Amino acid sequence: MRHVIFGGDGFVGRHLAPKLLADGHEVVVADIVRSPLAHYGQARFAHCDVTDPASVAALGLKADDMVYNLSAKMLSPLQVRAKRHDFFFPVNYHGAVHIIEAMAKAGANKLVHFTTDMIYGHTVVLPMTEDHPVSPLGEYGLSKLKTEELAAVWRDKGMNISLFRPRLIIGPGRLGILAKLFKLIDWNLPVPMIGSGANPYQFISVFDCAEAARLAFKAGVPNEAYNLGSLNPPPVKKLLGDLIRHAGSKSFLLPTPAWAVKRTLDLFDLMNMPIMDPEQYLIADEFCVLDVSKGERQLGWVPQYRDEDMLIAAYDEYRAGRAIGMAAHAHAAPAE
Repeated sequence: MRHVIFGGDGFVGRHLAPKLLADGHEVVVADIVRSPLAHYGQARFAHCDVTDPASVAALGLKADDMVYNLSAKMLSPLQVRAKRHDFFFPVNYHGAVHIIEAMAKAGANKLVHFTTDMIYGHTVVLPMTEDHPVSPLGEYGLSKLKTEELAAVWRDKGMNISLFRPRLIIGPGRLGILAKLFKLIDWNLPVPMIGSGANPYQFISVFDCAEAARLAFKAGVPNEAYNLGSLNPPPVKKLLGDLIRHAGSKSFLLPTPAWAVKRTLDLFDLMNMPIMDPEQYLIADEFCVLDVSKGERQLGWVPQYRDEDMLIAAYDEYRAGRAIGMAAHAHAAPAE
């Protein structure tokens, strides 16, 4: 069976493709970039820009294709307020439109599509099941929510679409907002928390995301939405405290009044000098924990990676990358 992964050279796709190849499937990676990944010896790469319907159509989808949409613009790099809609919507929403319309024209009816937990907005009910009210706090979450509404329309027309709503995805090759945290720790500076740090912060491993997508295919692509997050996330202050100890840093945690920090960050955002995206800081002190039991019940999916281990692994990768960069810089510097 042929599996077509839009955005397949990206963070989740580069882990999903080898899984599908190992299962004996034909894999096509459709993306605007091609990285030097080992599995391209088996998978076929097709240049594709999802913002261009002609580019998507040129891929030549077939009726029996299994399709995955992993293409997305994320919250990093930071965008100023006025540019957010035009940054997120062409890929996140219109790209999904182009993919689904190309599928419909080809008669393909099986899609795994990644959205985000940011569609929920503020926590209303804890834990947050897939039935939690949706009210995104910015253009990123809104662009993803609109794709879920699009999916509902096409499900009524006979498509099978499995939706995944991940928490912050971390793993090898992506740092995003974590790079700022790691720099503070490396520089032995105070690490401010928005609030007391008593609330948990939940991640999801890129490896667990890839396995969820594979299992959705194995389960027949249910017309359902699934939360993706770790199990038993620890409080922020424990998560960060453990990381500081692991790093051997002299940094210390600095609790702050959440309301004051949020209003300050709001001001910087209004001045077109964002320090964090509002969709991140507005919920930073909330007890946002996704209930992921539906994925276990219906797909047999259970997250395998703990938040503590994921964060430490990301930090170790960051340090290793810094060491390589410093060595390369020293090697390139002229001798005195």
